[in-house]
Amino acid sequence: MVSQQGISLSRYRATKLMKELGIVSCQVPKHRYRKATLEHIEIPNHLGRQFAVTAPNEVWVGDVTYVWAGNRWMYLAVVIDLFARKVIGWAMSLSPDSRLTGKALSMAYEGRGKPKGVMLHSDQGTHYTSRRYRQLLWRYQLKQSLSRRGNCWDNSPMERFFRSLKTEWIPPIGYRSFAEAQQEITRYIIGYYCQLRPHQYNGGLTPNESERLFWLNSKIVANIS
Repeated sequence: MVSQQGISLSRYRATKLMKELGIVSCQVPKHRYRKATLEHIEIPNHLGRQFAVTAPNEVWVGDVTYVWAGNRWMYLAVVIDLFARKVIGWAMSLSPDSRLTGKALSMAYEGRGKPKGVMLHSDQGTHYTSRRYRQLLWRYQLKQSLSRRGNCWDNSPMERFFRSLKTEWIPPIGYRSFAEAQQEITRYIIGYYCQLRPHQYNGGLTPNESERLFWLNSKIVANIS
């Protein structure tokens, strides 16, 4: 990010400056996950860990996490477009229910111009398998895919996003209030993660820039054709 602003910064100089400033990188401890192969009775794992897609609005992934706010937990639902790992929908609530996940999905659907035929992949939580949520998917004409039970690697891009959010942005003690959490998490998503933060999957480009170049190239090809 510093180099993109025209300032020469190698990893060795960065290490030296971090030592002088007392900055230590956040390292997430390793966690052992259970191996699982059990698919949902009605909805299989259509995605099958095929996380590399060729265009926006082909596959979206969703998940829910919790954040300490004030004196209780609040819940954050997020929808990401796998093409550039861009966050396209999110919602926060004090209850981890299908109303929360439905709000995040509706934001994504409306904000992306109401695309049809998109695959939406998530875990098997009740907020994704409830009748209310599945009716919303049917109304939007989205194809549902579910991870195998207890297998976080089936939705690893979402796990990575939540890891980045919690290690890069959210204070260790959480937020003082629900309103503060909403404001700061929205600022992370819009102002930092999508706009400024380079993403390894995008070859060092931000999600916004990766998508911008895709649509620009698509327009050039269409004009040539």
